[in-house]
Amino acid sequence: MKYAFMAQPHGEFEVKIMCRVLSVSVSSYYQWRKRPLSAHAQENEQLADDIQQIYSDNRRVYGSRRVTVALHKQGWHCNRKRVARLMRLQHLRGCERRKRQVVTTKTDADRPVTANLLQQDFSATMPNQTWLADITYIPTHEGFLYLASLEDVFSRKIVGWAMDEHMETALVENALRMALTNRPRITDLVHHSDRGSQFTSLAYRALLEQQGITSSMSATGNCYDNAMKESFFATLKSECVVQPFATRAQARTAIFEYIEGFYNRQRLHSSLGYFSPDEFEQLYYSLTP
Repeated sequence: MKYAFMAQPHGEFEVKIMCRVLSVSVSSYYQWRKRPLSAHAQENEQLADDIQQIYSDNRRVYGSRRVTVALHKQGWHCNRKRVARLMRLQHLRGCERRKRQVVTTKTDADRPVTANLLQQDFSATMPNQTWLADITYIPTHEGFLYLASLEDVFSRKIVGWAMDEHMETALVENALRMALTNRPRITDLVHHSDRGSQFTSLAYRALLEQQGITSSMSATGNCYDNAMKESFFATLKSECVVQPFATRAQARTAIFEYIEGFYNRQRLHSSLGYFSPDEFEQLYYSLTP
């Protein structure tokens, strides 16, 4: 194991220094390097290459669990412990979530609200049963860019989104209109949000009513009532918004590519049996008469 560790790239460390620290012979190390690789070592080299490729193809955000699932889909028979070890040797780490810091919910006590129909039950048996709506902020050196999005509870797919420099009612309206364009034939849909002034506005409530959509709202100040939506934003922040963007235009491009190019189409979700949202919906429709 010491020789294998030394064989990894270590930048400024010379072989002689590593041999001294690890108490091994320099000549023995070079003799080990000249030996032909065993079948297991050769397999590990190929596995390590595939791990690196999967990691790179998925925005360098996957940890050992998702990388292991992706390897299984490619036909590899390996456990997570082995994958984690090879990832450590290559200094590959998955993203860690960060805490949300800025509050984007501004309530208006004078506006009517609707009952919480979900009661923290984020389950659905088909697409377009329940959509979750919320707003988050994206930091840039020009100021915040605000993102509104709607997520389908069944598949975790982001069915509608909009971005702007403000978080007024027009922002959430645009996100909803995109969702309705993407999902034109909906019936018995529940729209769940917090009690933010954007969602309780007359214009937004009228749009929901016009489309025959039932409104559901979280209790005041209870983030758990919309926990699934909070989870998406936490994932977005850790995997896409690594640091403040230079400009809002740059942020728009990055978020568009993340949602439409990676999150919906490619990112594996543990709650979906490690399918992407698009794959999960395709599987549903292929099995539904």
